Amino acid sequence: MHAACVGLDGSAVLILGKSGAGKSALALTLMAYGAQLVADDRVVLQLAGDRILATAPDTIAGLIEARGVGILNAIFLPSAALALIVDLDQIEQDRLPPPRHRTILGHDLPLLHRVDGIHFAPAILQFLRAGRSER
Repeated sequence: MHAACVGLDGSAVLILGKSGAGKSALALTLMAYGAQLVADDRVVLQLAGDRILATAPDTIAGLIEARGVGILNAIFLPSAALALIVDLDQIEQDRLPPPRHRTILGHDLPLLHRVDGIHFAPAILQFLRAGRSER
């Protein structure tokens, strides 16, 4: 899948978007806050019981593109279970958006649209740590 993926504490976010949408930039920001790279540019997804595992193709494992800087080496997770999807091609319009999901490999995963604000990356990490409140 054309995407980026980072993990934190055993959970991962799959970052989707067209070329140039900022997938690698968001992944680098999340990594700066403590997440670890799973894969950049191409992500391999496979079912493992009731989870979807993300891995990097061998040829790009441990590499991430930083536009204007080059290809960077990164400590990476060999695999991580998807817990969240972010679609950078969709802009969030609601202050408190309704729960959204996207189905991948027969599993519904929570979906967030792009939020243009400095809180977006920390909010993604908090989502991975503790989920979204249903209250």
